Amino acid sequence: MPAQTLRPTAQLADPTLLRRTTELAIGFLASLDTRPVAASAGRDELLAALGGPLPRAGVPAVDVIEGLAAAADAGLMGMAGPRYFGFVIGGALPAALAADWLTSTWDQNAGIFAAGPAASVVEEIVGTWLVDLLGLPEGTSVGLTTGCQMAHFTCLGAARHAVLARFDWDVEDRGLSGAPDITVIVGSETHATIPTALQFLGLGRSRSVVVDSDGQGRLRLDALQAALPTEDQPLIVCLQAGNVNTGSFDPIGPAIELIRARSPRAWIHIDGAFGLWAAADPARRHLLAGHAAADSWATDGHKWLNVPYDCGYAFVRDPEAHSAAMSPQSAAYITYGSAERDEFRWVPEYSRRARGFATYAALRYLGQDGVADLVARCCGLAERMADALRAAGAGIEVLNDVVLDQVLVRFTPPDGGDADAWTRQVVKSVQEDGTCWLGGTVWQGVAAMRISVINWSTTEADIDRSAAAIIAAARAPLPAR
Repeated sequence: MPAQTLRPTAQLADPTLLRRTTELAIGFLASLDTRPVAASAGRDELLAALGGPLPRAGVPAVDVIEGLAAAADAGLMGMAGPRYFGFVIGGALPAALAADWLTSTWDQNAGIFAAGPAASVVEEIVGTWLVDLLGLPEGTSVGLTTGCQMAHFTCLGAARHAVLARFDWDVEDRGLSGAPDITVIVGSETHATIPTALQFLGLGRSRSVVVDSDGQGRLRLDALQAALPTEDQPLIVCLQAGNVNTGSFDPIGPAIELIRARSPRAWIHIDGAFGLWAAADPARRHLLAGHAAADSWATDGHKWLNVPYDCGYAFVRDPEAHSAAMSPQSAAYITYGSAERDEFRWVPEYSRRARGFATYAALRYLGQDGVADLVARCCGLAERMADALRAAGAGIEVLNDVVLDQVLVRFTPPDGGDADAWTRQVVKSVQEDGTCWLGGTVWQGVAAMRISVINWSTTEADIDRSAAAIIAAARAPLPAR
């Protein structure tokens, strides 16, 4: 007989299991300040620790959780901690983490109101809060997605619907075969999630018109003007708020004015994966000047709002286009709301996690002033990092204007040799050191280190300690040849 057989009378709340899980979770969080930020195990070690054949007999739940925590530990990044500066990833605010624990416990299907009324109402509330906080037009519709990738998919799905409807084509019913061609314009520094969303929508990754950018990654207005079509046609233009390498912003207001003057029926989408949060900070709101005149906006909650994965936000000025693009074919067994919010009308999912609870907790905990302070503090810490690296002297060059949370750095070896190879070596050395974790990138043809400061728990001491580790790696002896 199997060791573990579920019975209808099984205890729903196992206090021993849940208390032990809580202890393990608290222990991990407490270790973040001292443990190496990088994982210490690779694929082979993790396969050996976690894998093997599925046991024929079940294992007691406490043993499963303790075994999982022990075996996975060496493969965990210190992503939730204060010195993780990779991939523009924030940590999880304590209030948001606690709400996420409750979300798993409550186990609500946040697809329709009938399946989870509280989940539906919370999403309705946080949508209103976010629209106000981010300076978007009143009445903008909101969908909570897995992340910014699917927020782009949602927004550009609404764009596809709207620009074709203006030319009497119902794309949801008739598909793209025989439809009028849609021209999509993007900047040369557009993030990879935009062409991926176009791929998913059948608009093609490589069919976009690509507009040149300047030395900081901002779309050039003269190049945009030259790229705009002279005839009325289905048109989508994607602008960027926060370049993933430099943090720079396209000239959003002037670009929108230019597009509207040439193509009044164009749809304008803004990729604000992390830069849209600058709207919450009075000192940096000017970077987004004019953004409310766009048609859709996408951002991430697990970036600057610091909520756990997965959580992105899709905002669409035209709720009818938004709903038309996302609403699936009806099913007889689905109970639809009237005044109530059925979430599946705003995102590409039926069954989905109730991700609104963590957002609700984060926003209630921070308030408007707290979000503004979080953005301002991270930007100030990025400036502190850049200042420390510049002050280190020759061989360390900050490549970007630090306007937000991104610091882009290049290193020249002491012998004046290959700066690309040395930059990659410095990145590798810092990662292996474990004091902090950051990534490498290629910026306008050269290798660079990319530092993203976006975690709520990062302090000045964390920046100073990390800058010292980076400088030490840059000053290390050259490897023997």
